Amino acid sequence: MIRRRPFWVALVLTLAVSLSILPVARAIGDSGALPPTAIRITPPAPAFDNAKRLDELAARRKHVAETIGPKATAVFFSADPRVYTNDVDYPFRQENNLFYLTNLNQKRATLIVMPGNPSLPEVLFLPRRSPAAETWTGHMYSPQEVAQLSGIKEIWEASEFEPFINALRKHEVYRPINPDNILLSKAGSSASNANASDSLIDAASKNEATLYLLANFPREGESHEYRQEQRFAANWTKDTGFTIQNAAPIFAAMRLRKSPMETEILQHAIDISIEAHERAQAFAAQAKWEYEVDAQIAYTFKLRNADNWGYPDIVGCGPNATTLHYEEVQDPVKQGQLLLMDVGAEYGHYSADVTRTFPVNGKFSKEQAEIYQIVYDAQEAVARVAKPGGSLSTNHNAATDVIKDGLLRLGLITDRNSDQYRIWFMHGTGHWLGMNVHDVGGGARFEPGMTFTNEPGIYIRLDALDNLPKTSDNEKFIAAVKPAFEKYRGLGVRIEDDMVITPEGVRWMTGALPRSIADIEAFIARARRELK
Repeated sequence: MIRRRPFWVALVLTLAVSLSILPVARAIGDSGALPPTAIRITPPAPAFDNAKRLDELAARRKHVAETIGPKATAVFFSADPRVYTNDVDYPFRQENNLFYLTNLNQKRATLIVMPGNPSLPEVLFLPRRSPAAETWTGHMYSPQEVAQLSGIKEIWEASEFEPFINALRKHEVYRPINPDNILLSKAGSSASNANASDSLIDAASKNEATLYLLANFPREGESHEYRQEQRFAANWTKDTGFTIQNAAPIFAAMRLRKSPMETEILQHAIDISIEAHERAQAFAAQAKWEYEVDAQIAYTFKLRNADNWGYPDIVGCGPNATTLHYEEVQDPVKQGQLLLMDVGAEYGHYSADVTRTFPVNGKFSKEQAEIYQIVYDAQEAVARVAKPGGSLSTNHNAATDVIKDGLLRLGLITDRNSDQYRIWFMHGTGHWLGMNVHDVGGGARFEPGMTFTNEPGIYIRLDALDNLPKTSDNEKFIAAVKPAFEKYRGLGVRIEDDMVITPEGVRWMTGALPRSIADIEAFIARARRELK
């Protein structure tokens, strides 16, 4: 049994070492110029014209309004805070679609969209600032800050939400009794502060109104993310005149195609991830434990002001690289083995997703290189077919053809036209990327602005042959591939890059991170010389 040091002790010790070995940023000399270093420093974060940013948010809300129409309303809740333990919360992260419409990271904020009410097409319910609460948990948005961040000009105190909704259920017009609860209003007139238009109330009275929420209905069991919506929907019985509809498909269609601003934000998350990968690769030869390598990732994410990771880091050495979601990060780092790192930063609510597999000692062995090259070639095949009109399925088929050929050539399968390859390559070749690391999109065809991952892999798990069903065909297969299995057992390789569809084809958003065998070996050699 391996004795494990507490995580914070390992992190502090590792960061102390890493801070002392970072490359020198400026050479001594008269010119004062910054010489290029092996490790690519993250470029500055993107900055946007505020008016253009607000215009984009307003256009998103307008699109939702036009999609649902005047006989409908939509309610978007903020994320439900989660408890880590007892009175300690997880860091708050806003629900993606509410953030997409508002750029607000405020708890208990609720947006209502009412296309049929020209005087009140949207209203945001916001907790009133509380000096007592801010003493404990920090700054809360003022109505003016909300307007500056989101462009929403009609803001009511959160306590008005329930009476507002109760009136809507009864097909009644509602105005806040207490004018102080109208925190901000673009009209400045009580006549405008009505919750529903004649078209919406008339539709509800005829059982023709629609209420859009972010969840699938009906649904068995309780949603992990959308419990509020499910419980809220339960109170809208047939006699309210409203039919519940899922708003998620509206956002799936919108979020698939990234605007130039979104692409820049995602690129910055990727750039942070590239620097983190390179720092970890440069440091790995000095590490004794996987968590020491992972500490380089955590340090870089904090150093470059990432919001968080987009998913828990995967840093697996040797056979651990064959576990797809290996998150323990507690085992030794050994010379002569491959180390797989699947880590991506989140910035501005957009997540990178990047994987590299590299030799700890800086040089691929013959066997490691043979497996790696197949995966590399599969990635290249994806890049050749990825273009407008293509799909994730097209990508996967292109990668699979290359991997089948490679596995057959190495003796790890005996039949290219069977599913034998699934023993060694058991996942898809990519997924949509954006606000979720596995983002919305389904089976859509590629269009310019869509972003996705390109991530084939081969995993020669130590127990893969032992777990096959005991059949005569499998016994023959095992006997045939056993020599190759013994040669490559314990090797796991995944290469994952982030890509955006262009009118001409595809662009590698992770193109600055070394990927080929020669480039990885050259980068590691140079970076480690600089660290010394």
